[in-house]
Amino acid sequence: MLLDLTPDQESLRDTTARFLANNMPAGELRRLREDPAGYGDKYWRRGAELGWTSLLVSEESGGGTVSGRGLVDLTLIAYEFGRHGAPGPLVTCNVVAGALNDEATGTHREELAGLLSGDSVASWCFTEPLHKGHDLDGLALEIRTDGGDLVVDGVKRPAESAGQADHLLVTGRSAEGLTQVLVPTDAAGLSLEPMRTVDLTRRYCVARFDQVRVPARALVGEFGQAEEAVEHQLQRALVILNAESVGAMQRAFDMTLEWAFDRYSFGRPLASYQELKHRFADMKSWLEASHATSDAAASAVEEVSPDAGELVSVAKAFIGDYGAELLHDCVQMHGGIGLTFEHDLHIFLRRVIANRALFGTPAEHRQHIADIVERVERVELGEKPA
Repeated sequence: MLLDLTPDQESLRDTTARFLANNMPAGELRRLREDPAGYGDKYWRRGAELGWTSLLVSEESGGGTVSGRGLVDLTLIAYEFGRHGAPGPLVTCNVVAGALNDEATGTHREELAGLLSGDSVASWCFTEPLHKGHDLDGLALEIRTDGGDLVVDGVKRPAESAGQADHLLVTGRSAEGLTQVLVPTDAAGLSLEPMRTVDLTRRYCVARFDQVRVPARALVGEFGQAEEAVEHQLQRALVILNAESVGAMQRAFDMTLEWAFDRYSFGRPLASYQELKHRFADMKSWLEASHATSDAAASAVEEVSPDAGELVSVAKAFIGDYGAELLHDCVQMHGGIGLTFEHDLHIFLRRVIANRALFGTPAEHRQHIADIVERVERVELGEKPA
């Protein structure tokens, strides 16, 4: 990540790396496999003290950055999460914290304070069954007004850490357009069903909203006017996921390179065989390109660039495909030992595979890129965009 870090950014990343190395070694991750939450409350509160949940929040609201570029700073933490296979709702808590901070009314200051301290967790309920992860038009959950209340009706899946959350930021459709509301997890009519996942420590739920009623103050932003905010939230989520995946790729590559020099076959190290040298060269090129696309997307979203949506999809499509390819190659190069549960390699493979599926598959993001290019070409030709 980032070739030229400031001293403060180096300190942020190094502090997170040391904390995760000391508190979340591979043995602890295996133990947490059967834990209902996948992490401990004390662990998450200590992480919040290190700034894990505050980088997308203004200083006036209790947050702050180390470089003035909060999302870029957050990718440094996400990168270390990937390198250590770390648990915790980093993506969803930051997306919700950023959304509450960006809200002009400041209605949800108390909920935001809980996220910043680590005392509470929130989940973003965006993706739905049979919904393309980046498609805002495909959302079916309904949010409508009824007297002085808002009524939420529909299904969201998957919702990360919803079972541990105190509030759910729910994105849905109303007659006026996209709307978002903050729903407490003890609301009547809300049910959460745990899902199984390939990741060792992450937990997901199916969230069903059956005529869930919340007061008008639960509204986040303006009713029916949330499309721009939701698009920005989605871009932030993808940037964090991409940085995590790159961290996992880097860790797996480093492990495999070390193994290839240490492991001898027919009296010579594996790294000396020409076929493996070529494969390492391919993997290294994928890894460096993943670093570059991830960083470029993070900077574009941070700067609210017009190209941000396209760059984020480019990064997600490339990292999703080549990240999985790289991890599978690492497993193959380790031979039989790489297929065992006792070897650490699968921890990073699991994280990359899970991230690949979230908020749109590589194929869906390639289609998104094609749609963007087509619209641009139509405009350049003087045609009306489709």
